[in-house]
Amino acid sequence: MDNCIFCKIIKGEIPSKKFYEDDLMIIIADVNPRAKKHYLAIPKKHYKYFSEMTVGDAANLAKCISKIAELAPSLGLENGYRVIVNQGDDAVQTVPHLHIHLLGGQKLGIGGFTVDE
Repeated sequence: MDNCIFCKIIKGEIPSKKFYEDDLMIIIADVNPRAKKHYLAIPKKHYKYFSEMTVGDAANLAKCISKIAELAPSLGLENGYRVIVNQGDDAVQTVPHLHIHLLGGQKLGIGGFTVDE
């Protein structure tokens, strides 16, 4: 997608601090962190919603999730982390490219992940 900020980051057109990259995804720091450690795991293939994924996309996303679990200690998430995927306007999905928020590095409160937190 030409105007997608995450696609531009993946292509190297916009600089970002990458913590991990492979052929399926990148993990970068969130520019507006909501926790001491806040990363975005971004699939390299562009799609906005789970409903847009093919069976192959779903299998690749499962591989990404497995890799996140493997990388958690090296990301400072060894004591646990929260996984959030926002889907659509009501969920405040601000970038139209599916991505996974990883929050941790501190004791997290109970409740939702909102713009006002």
